[in-house]
Amino acid sequence: MKQIWAPWRIEYILSDKRDGCFLCEAARQEPSEENLVLHRGKACFVIMNRFPYNPGHLMVVPYRHVGSLRELTKEEQCEMMELAALCTEILDSEMNPDGYNLGINLGKVAGAGLETHVHLHIVPRWNGDTNFMPVLADVKVIPEHLIATYRKLRERFTKATRR
Repeated sequence: MKQIWAPWRIEYILSDKRDGCFLCEAARQEPSEENLVLHRGKACFVIMNRFPYNPGHLMVVPYRHVGSLRELTKEEQCEMMELAALCTEILDSEMNPDGYNLGINLGKVAGAGLETHVHLHIVPRWNGDTNFMPVLADVKVIPEHLIATYRKLRERFTKATRR
């Protein structure tokens, strides 16, 4: 058996699994390294995924706690897409991905880790990011620390929204 040391996972494993919605909690807070909120819009906000599929994995989230797309207002729908476009612009300039996966998981069988608060995933992709590690070893390598990525992206969001 091969072992890979991933000490950042112990935080998740040992953390208290609180009742309530972590996205609602983040929505009430100002952007910080602790909550990983990058940007606050009028109807939605941008937050980094604490357990990313790839570096720079972001989520666009409405402030309101709704579980389906049909419950979103037109303003929330429009701002989700506007912020998704801003996210890809910032990720292009900072991380230079070759493409993106954007998606919304509705329902547990669709992969929703949090079924009751809809959110849009933005996952940067690079040629070769699915290499032998995840394919053969069932291990994903994230090459940059989450907080280092947060600091770079937060600076870009601050500059982009001042225009």
